[in-house]
Amino acid sequence: MIKVDLITGFLGAGKTTFIKKYAKYLMDQGCNIGILENDYGAVNVDMMLLQELQGERCDLSMVAGGCDADCHRRRFKTKLIAMGMSGYDRVLIEPSGIFDVDEFYDVLYEEPLCRWYETGNVIAIVDGGLEEQLSEQSEFLLASQIAGAGKVLLSKTSECAEAEIEKTVRHMNRAMEEVQCERRFQDDVIRKDWDSLTDEDWKNIANSGYVHASYVKKLTEEDSAYSTQYYLDIHLPEQAAKQLIGQVMNDPSCGNIFRIKGFLKRSSSAEPSSPAESSAAAENAALGWLEINATRRNIRLEPIKKGQEVLIVIGENLNKERLDTYFGKYL
Repeated sequence: MIKVDLITGFLGAGKTTFIKKYAKYLMDQGCNIGILENDYGAVNVDMMLLQELQGERCDLSMVAGGCDADCHRRRFKTKLIAMGMSGYDRVLIEPSGIFDVDEFYDVLYEEPLCRWYETGNVIAIVDGGLEEQLSEQSEFLLASQIAGAGKVLLSKTSECAEAEIEKTVRHMNRAMEEVQCERRFQDDVIRKDWDSLTDEDWKNIANSGYVHASYVKKLTEEDSAYSTQYYLDIHLPEQAAKQLIGQVMNDPSCGNIFRIKGFLKRSSSAEPSSPAESSAAAENAALGWLEINATRRNIRLEPIKKGQEVLIVIGENLNKERLDTYFGKYL
């Protein structure tokens, strides 16, 4: 049977970055893998970030949102049926950061998927500098994502003080208490910087399995205040993008924003004045896009080869009219 690994975690935790490293490890072990991006929104930015993995041992597929929950579930199941005929050793599923983990188990237990697939690992990614104050629904999602995880990895730990990491672990345990789950975390949480993970570490992660954990399900899809605002064909000026996004992230009238992601075209450089500058300019031209990945903690604009002029705002109780005052002029 094909093992299925679920890589879960809240918005901006670092799931896509983890999958890049994890997929490369699995391929180095000779595995043929499929990666399924199961996104909440109608445009899948993370899919584009994984393009470098596409090759003989790795295929990428996606299920986009932008529809009701039942339709999305049908698309998810249909895609897994198609992938079941492709001869993979393992399938990695990256859901959105506002994904109910129960959907993963429910779908795998349905016919005919239960004859082809078995649950491999549930791996949860948690930001090492997790915000102390989350909404009731976000607290529940955090709890549901870590409760059954075979391994929990903290991300961005090189940017966090030890006291901050300890606070995050306490927050995770508080979330467990809130949903009446008996599980608690401490030394079993992986706190290493991911670049320092050894082959033995990756082997343990790849064989981490999952935990049968019971907890009280407090919220339903009908209770959701999450929404997504898309800006397609947006021409953000590179020089002003970081400041503009920072203003939006810190404007409470825009709503409770968890993450802003997307791409923008890079500005053309001035004429090089030396061979060294000419070489740098050629390298820069090959990376003609910037990836935007913003949370309240950090705003990153990083060079990337391929992109699409799109900006996606994800959060709770988003105010479209207020967001439009920032981004509408660049459409």
